Amino acid sequence: MKEGPDIARIGALIGDPARAGMLVALMSGKALTAGELACEAGITPSTASSHLRKLEEGGLIWPRKQGRHRYFALRNEEVGRAVESLLGLAEISGHLRTRPGPTDPALRQARVCYNHLAGTFGVRLFDSLSTRGFLEMSVDGEGVTLTRSGQDFARDFGIDLQAVSATRRPLCRACLDWSERRSHLAGPLAEAMLTRMLNVGWAERLSNSRAIQFTRPGERAFQNRFPI
Repeated sequence: MKEGPDIARIGALIGDPARAGMLVALMSGKALTAGELACEAGITPSTASSHLRKLEEGGLIWPRKQGRHRYFALRNEEVGRAVESLLGLAEISGHLRTRPGPTDPALRQARVCYNHLAGTFGVRLFDSLSTRGFLEMSVDGEGVTLTRSGQDFARDFGIDLQAVSATRRPLCRACLDWSERRSHLAGPLAEAMLTRMLNVGWAERLSNSRAIQFTRPGERAFQNRFPI
């Protein structure tokens, strides 16, 4: 292929195990330092700097400076969706790590996927909103629209729709969940909903992990608010 997008370059950037580990770590939505990313990738800080430079030049991450520290984050939501899709492809193809970490079951149940809720809980949220007519899917299954009744539901849930809508990004998107292999909700609305759940104490983020842990009362409240 002589013309068009260079997928080979993107594939080479993501294909390195150290860089892949860094990108997955940044799926938490948090900005991390080079040292933290080196630890996640299991490499030295000097080696991490070289990998981070390549990812930045390739347009997959961007640096953020605060004080004396330099942090890195995923460039945009599209990068997050691509990484999530590749995680799903690896799962389906049987390319799994030989030593799953202790949080793996927790990640499958509930986790952060670039600032929104994924896993079993994320898919349930999407299914509940869809079956109750709060979300309307496009014919191709990619576009998602928040209906009038969905807007009422979101406001009742404590979401400031005017603030959430003040962005160029689509309010709602469908994101293929790597562990459930079904769609969960992405976009500014999904991010606001996860923030609301954390703020009211339904759940908390586990330290040094993408996993989200719901309390027992929080899980009951989630199931009542998002019935299937």
